[in-house]
Amino acid sequence: QVQLVESGGGLVQTGGSLRLSCAASGRTFTEYAVGWFRQAPGKEREFVAAISWSGRSTDYADSVKDRFTCSRDNAKKTVYLQMNSLKPEDTADYYCAAAVSSLVPVTQIKYNYWGQGTQVTVSS
Repeated sequence: QVQLVESGGGLVQTGGSLRLSCAASGRTFTEYAVGWFRQAPGKEREFVAAISWSGRSTDYADSVKDRFTCSRDNAKKTVYLQMNSLKPEDTADYYCAAAVSSLVPVTQIKYNYWGQGTQVTVSS
């Protein structure tokens, strides 16, 4: 099993940056791909980004490509989501999730473990 805790959310102006962290506990963190999802008020949760267990493969939603970067440090059992050029439409609760997979899953059903989320608010 793995437990996930997100941090790094907050309030930022349009065009600003934030870095989210997803800290994992558990001995087999390197077996898991990790994804980031977000849920805006009144909307369904959606895929944002994901990274393979090795960190060599990533995938991004079209809406965040070229602005967000996902990386991981397996020694620290932490995955990061660097968010640049933030827009008001990026406002949401952001969740990290872990999947036992050698690929980079983009669908929520593939993910077995979820964090509690961290709130990101981008002011216009």
